[in-house]
Amino acid sequence: MSFKVVVTFYVPGAIPTYDELLTKLGAEVEKTFCTTEEELISACSEADAAIAVGIRITPGYVFSPKVIENLNKCRLIALTSIGYDNVDIAAATEKGVCVANVPYYCLEEVSDHAMALILACARKFYQLFPDIKSGKWSTQADYLSALKPLHRLSGQTLGLIGFGNISRTLVPKAKAFGFRIIAYAPHVPDILFKTFEVESVELDQLLKESDFVSMHAALTPETKHMMGLQQFKKMKPTAYFINTARGELVDERALYTALSEGLIAGAGLDVLESEPPSRDNPLLKLNNVLITGHFAYYSEESREELFRWPWEEVARVLQGEWPQGLVNPQVKERFSVKWGAHPK
Repeated sequence: MSFKVVVTFYVPGAIPTYDELLTKLGAEVEKTFCTTEEELISACSEADAAIAVGIRITPGYVFSPKVIENLNKCRLIALTSIGYDNVDIAAATEKGVCVANVPYYCLEEVSDHAMALILACARKFYQLFPDIKSGKWSTQADYLSALKPLHRLSGQTLGLIGFGNISRTLVPKAKAFGFRIIAYAPHVPDILFKTFEVESVELDQLLKESDFVSMHAALTPETKHMMGLQQFKKMKPTAYFINTARGELVDERALYTALSEGLIAGAGLDVLESEPPSRDNPLLKLNNVLITGHFAYYSEESREELFRWPWEEVARVLQGEWPQGLVNPQVKERFSVKWGAHPK
């Protein structure tokens, strides 16, 4: 049996590929660069699997209900990302299409980056660097006046919004600095909180008690802009907001208000709602925010894992196995009716 696998947003030389994992199974790998729904439908309508290289080229879903409805043979959409908001999961499930992400990708890198932003905010690097680079080496008295108050991290509270793999990887790193850690994740089993010795709290309590609030939630229609002005008003005026998850989780106008009016002390952001940001984005003009340009995911090791994993997932499905990163397990019954039973 021969298979057709389509890579939907391929730029030659920009990403590593692992075609040999599929060609040895008799699969033909077709590399395309689709920029519209119509191009995706044309490329993927007769594909047995699609590998989406994590690029959003239109507003809304890349694999929209319209695209998915026209996938006549597709068994799997394999994503090169942890997030899967660029696929309409309900439509894929209804069509009997598995969707798989890369669930264990860049856990160390993003948790390291979140910790780095926490430390940079805690020590107010955003205030020190511009002066020092411009040649202004202030006296100790000037520094003390400008930086007050600084507090040791030990004994402070870190609040995690979301308690998935990245949050849980961050926990021991933050505990090494002496943080008390609380988390808001209403759908996570209590046993995980107990295992990591993290207190489960409601969002309002987390915002009120935390000295640092770090975002690690998945982006869904329900979580978009979950951090708005009312949420920032509940934070301490001395608290910092950290986001290494998705920019759309935050209402940026509300964040700007919170930062410019002193509702919170500062922010460390790796992600923004619109990337790259426009030159007139007001967040870029504030001196109490660090923005690092959406590279928390990156290391040479994580990049290799990111791209190899989807090819391996396609190979699993073509060989009659379930993908290990399956994000819509409810698809199994409908999938099995269409393609035959898979192992439990």
